[in-house]
Amino acid sequence: MGINSSNDIIADLQLGSTSDGLVRIYVIGEEVDLPMDFEPDEAREIAAELLAAADEAEQIAKKNAKKNRKPR
Repeated sequence: MGINSSNDIIADLQLGSTSDGLVRIYVIGEEVDLPMDFEPDEAREIAAELLAAADEAEQIAKKNAKKNRKPR
């Protein structure tokens, strides 16, 4: 399964700091229970990548909306 593959997996995403001074991303669902801990600098890098991906996805959505508009 890749980034562009769809699936029917339902999971929750929790984000927070730990008592050890780490940032935890926790994915939990019927098929997954995955805590991932990161140093604060790593978490900032992940946040920057997430924001960049959101910007790119927004541009793709706008492009697709333009392409799918019906001519008048």
